[in-house]
Amino acid sequence: MTRPQQFANALVMQLPALRRYALALVGNAALADDLVQDCVERALRQSAQLRELPRISGWLRRILRNLYTDELRRGNSRGEEQDITELADHVELSAPPTDVGAARDFVKAVSRLTPEHREILLLSSVEELNYREIAEELDIPVGTVMSRLARARERLRSVMQGEGAEIIPLTPSPLPPGSKDRK
Repeated sequence: MTRPQQFANALVMQLPALRRYALALVGNAALADDLVQDCVERALRQSAQLRELPRISGWLRRILRNLYTDELRRGNSRGEEQDITELADHVELSAPPTDVGAARDFVKAVSRLTPEHREILLLSSVEELNYREIAEELDIPVGTVMSRLARARERLRSVMQGEGAEIIPLTPSPLPPGSKDRK
């Protein structure tokens, strides 16, 4: 198999995880799909830059996160969207849980987290990256990863127990001009 074929196969294998990551960042299925599409396009154009194919998952997540950050910096607010196709992608509908109410409560609780907290929980719990790997991928100190993860877990726990009444918006406000990336 040629290198382009290997790259294409590896890229396709990463799409479900990439979509989960995008959804954790933006909190909207339609915007997540757009972000993944942009990421795949950029990855295909820059495939020669990836020297080690086994590192494709982190490489793709880095591209996706950079695209997301660029979008925030540009301030391209698309306004509030309601996508009816989100129902087809809804976690509660994708795998029938034993307790539908618990799954619905969990999805609502996760949606109340900040994008940074959703991202760190996803990378730690779903993608099973260790603190060092997360720190390298997000370009933040390991201590920041540890404290952000602890705060995310505590926030999720308090929301699940009904203590967190306020709702944090799914899409963060754009970064002010000249500011650095959120850490």
